[in-house]
Amino acid sequence: MMTDATVSEPGHRLKPLTPAMLRELSVRSNLRGAAKSLSHYGLVVLVGALVWKVSSAWGVLWALPLMAVQGYFVAFLFMALHETAHKTAFRSRGLNLAVGYPSAFIIGQPYEYYCLFHWDHHRYTQDPDKDPELIVGVKPTSDTQLALAYSGLLQVAGRLRLMLGHAVTGKVTVPWIPENKRATIVREARAYAGLYALLLALSLWFSSALLLWVWIVPLMIGQSFLRPYLYAEHTGCDRTRSAFQNTRTTYTSAIVKWFAWNMPYHVEHHAYPSIPFHALPKLNEIVDGEIVHRGRGYIRTTRETWAWFRRHRQIG
Repeated sequence: MMTDATVSEPGHRLKPLTPAMLRELSVRSNLRGAAKSLSHYGLVVLVGALVWKVSSAWGVLWALPLMAVQGYFVAFLFMALHETAHKTAFRSRGLNLAVGYPSAFIIGQPYEYYCLFHWDHHRYTQDPDKDPELIVGVKPTSDTQLALAYSGLLQVAGRLRLMLGHAVTGKVTVPWIPENKRATIVREARAYAGLYALLLALSLWFSSALLLWVWIVPLMIGQSFLRPYLYAEHTGCDRTRSAFQNTRTTYTSAIVKWFAWNMPYHVEHHAYPSIPFHALPKLNEIVDGEIVHRGRGYIRTTRETWAWFRRHRQIG
């Protein structure tokens, strides 16, 4: 389980939570986790049914607006994966896994692999030599490549290619996967690949485009919502060990915070990863004055991160 690392950068005071406050905020809830998971998945099922009904009755083009909505809902199941990877979505470890595994499968990100990847991201945030997000991150050298990066499609292709590589070769060489976990990652990759192949075979057997229109196409569309959101978390922030300096909290609407499981409070999450999603707004009230990088909505913050990438490319 990820623990709360003390901020000890020169010139930055220690985090303002007392042990008692930390214990109170760190209480996990099966009820809150169930309410969030069921409502998020309920919307995915509801909109998916509408997509299928409209596309079947009037054609795929009429269903495209609904597919865009479904894409947002499906892509942001990444947040369910993220919270369950921390084991903070529920008090019960079993419930964390019960939600985490299907969420990971739906978005094409193997669960056990992501847990280890994300663990090192927290340990080495913004370290260009050790943070997995920076190591595998797209490094655009043109505006065209930058646009592709913001579409999220390159990242999806990259992680699927890595998963298939693990499945086919039986080898795992990335440094954030320890030796004693590599066999698990290979087995997981093979299970995912096998299940995807089975679903494809069943779709072809029944001549059904159901999964294509309610899952695959929306998931691809949804990456264009998810990727700018993810870039807002750390892009342009300091390369330091302080979570209050190497991460950005973005102040946004209630609906965005709802679908993102309160992860726009990202400084708070990195400073105190043991605190569950439902307590982050309260934590923000306590530590707000400590936050260095403050995004003002995702449209404005995306313009800022885009400009940072262009500036960084020119400097590099």
